[in-house]
Amino acid sequence: MTDSNYIKVFTGNLIITERMIQTLRDSGINAVVREQNESGLDPKIYGGHLLQEILVHKDELDKAVSIIEEINSELQS
Repeated sequence: MTDSNYIKVFTGNLIITERMIQTLRDSGINAVVREQNESGLDPKIYGGHLLQEILVHKDELDKAVSIIEEINSELQS
């Protein structure tokens, strides 16, 4: 996604990003997920770790960051 109206707000593993995406969507934020792995190889073949990036529209940035910080805080407790 090269559209400058979208800003990356989080990068992490599948489990955490899925929780964040669902919470963001429940809050009315239409987040976009971009998958990428660390080496550029297919993780199904070599067993690598798949990372996902969460991007949100710049108009929803403040609300999204607040939600992500709240989830991160819960996970660290």
